[in-house]
Amino acid sequence: MGGRAVPEGYHTVTPYIVAKDAPRLLDFVTKVFDAQILERMETPGGMHSEVRIGDSRLMIGGRNDGSDAMPAMFYLYVGDADETYRRALAAGAESIEAPNDAPYGDRRAGVKDAAGNKWYVAHRR
Repeated sequence: MGGRAVPEGYHTVTPYIVAKDAPRLLDFVTKVFDAQILERMETPGGMHSEVRIGDSRLMIGGRNDGSDAMPAMFYLYVGDADETYRRALAAGAESIEAPNDAPYGDRRAGVKDAAGNKWYVAHRR
């Protein structure tokens, strides 16, 4: 017993996406969100990777055993929501919501990636 329950560099909650084409999703998050790849390994069941986006860590896995994908929805604060939205579209994402000013003070936009994940990007006005 004792010691630190949460490993260094992690938060208590770490999101994990499982995608049918994990390498494609990994490429998307690095291009669009400037994600830094911290780990990438092939496993008997597929692929496991971890990236850092800003101050947060995200796990991305891929299964080659026919398991179901597990898409998710995220709300990311970025430096410029309009520019990030444009990069996402250029990287193949589908628009969910064009950039707009939300009533709670954020400038935000939404996209859906090829794996079905929804990404809402925002910056504070």
